[in-house]
Amino acid sequence: MSSALNLHKELNGKIEIKPKLKLNSRNLPLLYTPGVAEVALEIAKDSEKASTLTIKGNTIAIITDGSRLLGLGNQGPLASLPVMEGKALILKELAGINAFPICLDTQDPEKIIETVKYLAPSFGGINLEDIASPKCFIIERVLKKKLSIPVFHDDQHGTAIVTLAALINSLKIVKKDMSAIKTVILGAGAAGIAITHLLLDYGVKHLNIFDSAGMIHLGRKKDMNPYKEEIAQRTKAAKEKSFKEAMQECDVLITVSGKANSLTAKDLKGMARKAIIFSLSNPVPEISYKEAKKIGKIVASGGSQDYKNHVNNMLAFPPIWKGALESRAKKITKKMIIAAAEAIAAAVKPSALNENHILPAISQKGLIEQVAKKVRETV
Repeated sequence: MSSALNLHKELNGKIEIKPKLKLNSRNLPLLYTPGVAEVALEIAKDSEKASTLTIKGNTIAIITDGSRLLGLGNQGPLASLPVMEGKALILKELAGINAFPICLDTQDPEKIIETVKYLAPSFGGINLEDIASPKCFIIERVLKKKLSIPVFHDDQHGTAIVTLAALINSLKIVKKDMSAIKTVILGAGAAGIAITHLLLDYGVKHLNIFDSAGMIHLGRKKDMNPYKEEIAQRTKAAKEKSFKEAMQECDVLITVSGKANSLTAKDLKGMARKAIIFSLSNPVPEISYKEAKKIGKIVASGGSQDYKNHVNNMLAFPPIWKGALESRAKKITKKMIIAAAEAIAAAVKPSALNENHILPAISQKGLIEQVAKKVRETV
């Protein structure tokens, strides 16, 4: 049995619920009946008070159907539980947020939406996790409209936030401008589409995105959906290029295809000088560090230990949830997402910034509060 399996077996679950104080004969009537009736009536008169009188104000639900489990594919709800527990553990340890894993035994988007609507009153926010595209887009957009609490899909926006932060700092090193760079994204699932939207929002003007059917462009018929159509409209790509053609003088390549070891340096031949390569599929990236460094000045991965730079969602979701909950935000907005990315990038001091250090360590003192503060300021 591996060390990971041994540890999980020993722990019998990574999280638990604990009372905030010890019950005694004096406080029991206040915390439960009859005193709790007064609290219930107060919330019935003003629902906003639930955020200060109950656990709701600092608690989120981590919702999954297990259909797109971190590099493992569709493993269903039960197999996703240890991953969701890990997410909850990180939120508690890094941001002091209570998070409860809820693994749903359905992969029907309408049923997921309906279930989350019924669960929502107990929570201050909904974190969607490991749900396959394109249904993840449907679920997120509908819930954002129907709920009065923040909804955040980490596989989309968490990844996009840290990718933007890494790119902001990388461009400082190679001395290139965001509006001038030629960017290619490989993979048009949750992460690829979210990264594309955020980079375009932030000023990237020259961007092509590829999926398994080739380059997404205006008029393409094969393997399209409304979310890819949106991307085609935003990139304004009028005709298709091959991946090889797109690599010519490409400044930035970001891969989120999920296809481990699918690229070599030969595939990236023709990239611009001082190229930036983020190979983000996890647990195994599309290109090895050794191969990427043959072409790229700056390379990063989604977590491979071979790489020096890790574009890890842990830098994003704890502070953005902390900022959202503390400010009693109703939505997580584009301004909040950009503020988080800029704050993460700014957390690397100019004197420490180099091609092997483009992002702060998650353990950096004050990082979570620093990013959360910037998020709060946008609300």
